[in-house]
Amino acid sequence: MRRKVAVIGAGNVGAAVAQYLAEDNICDITLIDVVEGLPQGKALDLMQAGPIRGYDVTITGSNDFADMRGSDIIVHTAGLARKPGMSREDLLAKNAEIIGTVAGKVKEYASHAIILMVANPLDLMTYHAYKVSGFPPNRVFGQAGILDSIRFRTFIGMELGVAQTETEAMVLGGHGDTMVPLPRYTTASGIPITELMAPDRIEALSQRTINGGGEIVALLKTGSAYYAPAAASAAMVDSVLNDKKKLYPCSAYLTGQYGINDIYIGVPVVLGQTGIEKIIELKLDGKELAALQKSAATYKEHLKPLGY
Repeated sequence: MRRKVAVIGAGNVGAAVAQYLAEDNICDITLIDVVEGLPQGKALDLMQAGPIRGYDVTITGSNDFADMRGSDIIVHTAGLARKPGMSREDLLAKNAEIIGTVAGKVKEYASHAIILMVANPLDLMTYHAYKVSGFPPNRVFGQAGILDSIRFRTFIGMELGVAQTETEAMVLGGHGDTMVPLPRYTTASGIPITELMAPDRIEALSQRTINGGGEIVALLKTGSAYYAPAAASAAMVDSVLNDKKKLYPCSAYLTGQYGINDIYIGVPVVLGQTGIEKIIELKLDGKELAALQKSAATYKEHLKPLGY
């Protein structure tokens, strides 16, 4: 019996997640959305692409949360997208209501599932889903650092004129303006970028990474990024379903690591069949650690309107 993933939200991100998962042939997929006909139509369209794209999984669409039953992973993409001039934190109140409702449904219909949060503001919504669901923290985590890292990798590849696949990057902290790119842990074919480019260029690429989502929002004008967020999400699902134990930066619940407690923030973790199997504590210098702790403190403040 194939494993099952339920994708909540059949918008651009959710549909792209379903597409990437289907093309990897790793699970059956249920798209769930409150808009009648939307998940059904996209699911049918994706099914019809299978014969020529080489996948043979079942993709269904539904307006009923009960159809998430039997899911191994719930990928939550539903929420309002950012508009030009809107920060991720501006989305807090509206998306908290959506996430709270869905987390309650997950608890009801898929109590053994893992929750992967993709909706923004990412770290805050992951914490909210953790609290509402009552799931252990290893089974609730957010897609953030992977997306930020692949953006950093892309910019490095473009800057150096090398294949993006030859780059590796590490970005910690909140998925927002306080994220913390780590050039010391970022390489091209194993060579630290600190040896390949000038400090001012590294700083420029770091800032472009921090503003990566906003740059796309400003260009699109009527939407936000979805290809890269979906690709990052699919990679996380693959690592969990296939117990690959990939080391990725993800939004994880900290209990004293890095001197941070009771908050979801981006740190390196090992992803396997039980979810987050290990949190990696990197040796950060004083400036890097201070930036990470400042990011966490900022999100602590942002949680207060939610009553945490």
